Amino acid sequence: MSTFHPDVIVVGAGLAGLVATHELALAGKKVLVLDQENRANLGGQAWWSLGGLLFVDSPEQRRMGITDSPELAWQDWQGSAQFDRLGDGTDGPGRGEDFWPRQWAKAYVDFAHREKRDYLHDLGLKSLPFVGWAERGDGRALGHGNSVPRFHLTWGTGPEVVRIFAEPVEKAEAAGLVRFAFRHQVDELVVEDGAVVGVRGTILADDDSARGVKSNRDKAGDFELRAAAVAVTSGGIGHNHELMRRNWPTERVGAAPEHMISGVPAHVDGRMQGIAETAGATMVNKDRMWAYVEGIHNWDPVWPDHAIRILPGPSSMWFDATGKRLEGMSGVPGADSIGAMKQILAAGHDYSWFVLTQSMIEKEFALSGSEQNPDITGKDLKFLAQSRLAKGAPGPVEAFKEHGVDFVVADSLDELVTGMNELARGPKLDVDDLERQIVARDREMDNAFSKDVQVMAIHNARRSRTDKLIRVAKPHKVLDPSHGPLIAVRLNILSRKTLGGLETDLDGRCIAADGSVVPGLYAAGEVAGFGGGGVHGYNALEGTFLGGCIFSGRAVGRALTR
Repeated sequence: MSTFHPDVIVVGAGLAGLVATHELALAGKKVLVLDQENRANLGGQAWWSLGGLLFVDSPEQRRMGITDSPELAWQDWQGSAQFDRLGDGTDGPGRGEDFWPRQWAKAYVDFAHREKRDYLHDLGLKSLPFVGWAERGDGRALGHGNSVPRFHLTWGTGPEVVRIFAEPVEKAEAAGLVRFAFRHQVDELVVEDGAVVGVRGTILADDDSARGVKSNRDKAGDFELRAAAVAVTSGGIGHNHELMRRNWPTERVGAAPEHMISGVPAHVDGRMQGIAETAGATMVNKDRMWAYVEGIHNWDPVWPDHAIRILPGPSSMWFDATGKRLEGMSGVPGADSIGAMKQILAAGHDYSWFVLTQSMIEKEFALSGSEQNPDITGKDLKFLAQSRLAKGAPGPVEAFKEHGVDFVVADSLDELVTGMNELARGPKLDVDDLERQIVARDREMDNAFSKDVQVMAIHNARRSRTDKLIRVAKPHKVLDPSHGPLIAVRLNILSRKTLGGLETDLDGRCIAADGSVVPGLYAAGEVAGFGGGGVHGYNALEGTFLGGCIFSGRAVGRALTR
């Protein structure tokens, strides 16, 4: 290491760190990338992702008959983010916590419309032709949600998003411009004369654990390294449940869940947030986080408390832990994550239930994660056709139905409720009450119109070509035996993304409490709230997390080349 003198030190070898390093190497800068994990974890959490990306007015949208525009996307973003911490409108001490995030959001929507697709496709990324409709909204034109489908699934999922940046970075490594130092845990940012000039930390003992597996924290030595600038790209707090509960927005959402499962590996610990604060950076919007309510325990876990999220279509009936059906658009699966969270926690428990049919699970259940979608991850067209178009649910979904501890399958409602009560962590459900609510919904299925919000949402969804073809089941009654068996899924709260983070300007420079720049310190990716300290505000539109890492990592890399 003594013979390598970097221009920039990047702390974190996840997606944002790789993007920043790629941009720096293109400009001929020398970069040292530190990470507390081993090389097997290159790409970080992005590798495990489904690879969804939000584009605005893309060729894929137009081919699917979707009319989108930057004006509509910005309207949706503002309605979802609900930026309300704008302060006095200046960049000084009176700025609000949303001062920089709102500017990042406007720039990101423009990026998603003008540059993002070409930037990624020039690096070799391809998207599937079907455009998904994530976070369908809370029912208001000016409220939360995507007005149109915008979720573009990467052909190759998360590993492909990582590959298109990892490969050029590894070529730069071979050329001597980039050096990686794995198993290097940063404990302190070195500050001299008010500027960040390097890092100090612990060399961890070698650990050859597979990707995602929890590694040791045994000390093998110390290090101090210096450069003209340090870029922190260390990720969020998703496996640090203690820190999540400390920052949990109880008054806005409800009590923090006692039982929470982890959608990210154990190394997503949030350590660098506090370390950067000590060096003079500012953390904003700490109470904003994106935990999902459709979590299921992984029957074949990689990391502790390993959770998978169900990406649901709109047809499953949704009940809180007491057996009360969720109301409004928040009660429509896949429509309004935070709205659903509020209803679930308001019942006094930290879990809820889907009740559905075999016909629904076959068409409407997708699972988050690259490893849960081997056909798309492996870019296998024949396998894709077999798994997605053949009768029956995709193999990974059927495996969860068979082995997952959260699933109940039954031929009658009585039998189903008996199984649900065996899994309940709270009150026992009453079969007559559940039947009353299901029958009421079933009566609404006799026409192609309805007063039931969920039934209306189903019919609306099937006007989308993607949804009608591969994503939303033909409307039918839950208690129709020809669509059986009946299925219940216990849904748990799983941790995933941090929406707040280190405050940064549009170059990714960290901001001090008085509004000034912290010299030498930059941040990108989830540790910076995907840009500015919270580009999503209170709600995410989905397909924006990987994109936020790419956009903010690119901004930091390009700023540092200057």
